[in-house]
Amino acid sequence: MFKHILVPTDGSELSQQTVQRAVSFAKEAGARITAFYAKPEYPVTYYGEGALIDPTTPEKFAELAEQQAKTVLGFVESLCRDSGVDCSTLSITSDVPYEAIVEAAEKSGCDLIFMASHGRRGISSLLLGSETNKVLTHSKIPVLVYR
Repeated sequence: MFKHILVPTDGSELSQQTVQRAVSFAKEAGARITAFYAKPEYPVTYYGEGALIDPTTPEKFAELAEQQAKTVLGFVESLCRDSGVDCSTLSITSDVPYEAIVEAAEKSGCDLIFMASHGRRGISSLLLGSETNKVLTHSKIPVLVYR
């Protein structure tokens, strides 16, 4: 049924568990995976009385974000390789992750988004994470939420 699955990940423990289940799901379905990571944009620092000064340059910040993306996406690639699932990776810079996820799924031609619920503590465990909820609201592509 599903042949191309977008798996957004942020590298968290819950996200890694979701990736493991997504790889298993893809193997059973004979689907391929596009692993996705939204890199944060350089934070704009306001200078003035009481402002914090961030010594990190935009270039250094971008380099660190790229290293993080490679690490997070490398985890997915490794699981896919070990399971015999075809995998590609995609990473873009965006401070609005849900928009980036929906756009990545559409541009990659995915027919399913497989993502974590992100709500695991206290009362929030009853609720979906805000990014997951926004993807569910805005995506025209089916979304499978893993809890």
